[in-house]
Amino acid sequence: MPDPASSNKKSRKFLFLLLILLLIGGGYYFWHQRGDSAGTDQKTSAQQQAKPAAGQAERGAGRSRGGRGGQATAAATPVSVVPVMKKSLTVSVTGLGTVTAFNTVTVRSRVDGPIQKILFTEGQKVNEGDVLVEIDPRSFEVALQQAKGTQAQNAALLANAKRDLQRYQTLFKQDSIARQQVDTQQSLVRQYEGQAQTNQAAVDDARLSLTYTKVRAPISGRLGLRTVDVGNLITANATEGIVTITQVQPIAVVFSMPESWLPDVAGPLYQGKKLKVILRDRDNKVQLAEGELSSMDNAVDTTTGTVKLKATFANEDETLFPNQFVNTELKVREIPDALVVMSDAIQNSSRGAYVYVAKKDNTVETRQIELGVVDSGYTQITKGLAEGEQVVSEGVDRLRNGAKVEIVK
Repeated sequence: MPDPASSNKKSRKFLFLLLILLLIGGGYYFWHQRGDSAGTDQKTSAQQQAKPAAGQAERGAGRSRGGRGGQATAAATPVSVVPVMKKSLTVSVTGLGTVTAFNTVTVRSRVDGPIQKILFTEGQKVNEGDVLVEIDPRSFEVALQQAKGTQAQNAALLANAKRDLQRYQTLFKQDSIARQQVDTQQSLVRQYEGQAQTNQAAVDDARLSLTYTKVRAPISGRLGLRTVDVGNLITANATEGIVTITQVQPIAVVFSMPESWLPDVAGPLYQGKKLKVILRDRDNKVQLAEGELSSMDNAVDTTTGTVKLKATFANEDETLFPNQFVNTELKVREIPDALVVMSDAIQNSSRGAYVYVAKKDNTVETRQIELGVVDSGYTQITKGLAEGEQVVSEGVDRLRNGAKVEIVK
């Protein structure tokens, strides 16, 4: 029978040996991992030391190449420049206007009757007094003859009454008749004379109505579209009328101006000076006509703060049409020998307007400037620049104060 004490001793001995083996294995594993980590750190340190050396070698090579090709310089920014110069500028007020006919007339008949002839073409240009429409004149001719007949009848009565008056006056001188009979005959003569004037007025009225059967143009201008045809029965002063005539030579343009410009415009206008007005199309690109300011409204519109102006244009080529929309430019005054630069060269910032001035050493300088009048792509410079200086107009996006530039023409 085995001894229990001996078995326990063997088990403890086995566990002790197993623990020693585990400790030996753990120590070996820890020592191996530490060695790998140290090797990796050495490799990384060597690479980091190698990189600066490589960079120094490349820079050295670059300096060597620079030494062979000349001194190395920073890349210059290509730019375009424009000169600061003197130029005459015009102070102008721009606005929006509407072409308005000087006179617009709706032609109407003054008498009733059927239309016998239409003697015009729609859109035709007519002169004052031209016959446009003929109305059947027969009824008016009959009325004229009737008035003339009545006039002749009363004229005979007047002549007879005058002869009787002469006889009565002779008899009265001979003391053959009473004074009352002479006075009565003289009153009858006066009555017939008054009737003669009435008859003459009736004849003139009938003759005038007959002339109204020919409807004439009251003004010179261009006709619109007619509203009647041959055979239509028209009435005197009908609302729709026969046709419309607009006077287009000369023609007017009405436009508005801010009230702040009143001192510059009202004074010269009332002193008789001629202020030029230029018209351009809806896109403000094509010049349509050139005229003169003719009048100004007598009050400022309080809702818009503007005042209405009217300009006159000859319109010889008839490029202006009533109710046409146009852009206006009122020339207020001239500024001779103003110091200017192209408007495209001017930059803006929170500190105000500025430009890049190109210097002789091919660098640029930022210059703050003060602006004046703008006219035709040029802006007046009141402070900050001198005549002859070169200002960058293109390529300013990448510029800074003191930047190198290459001027490209």
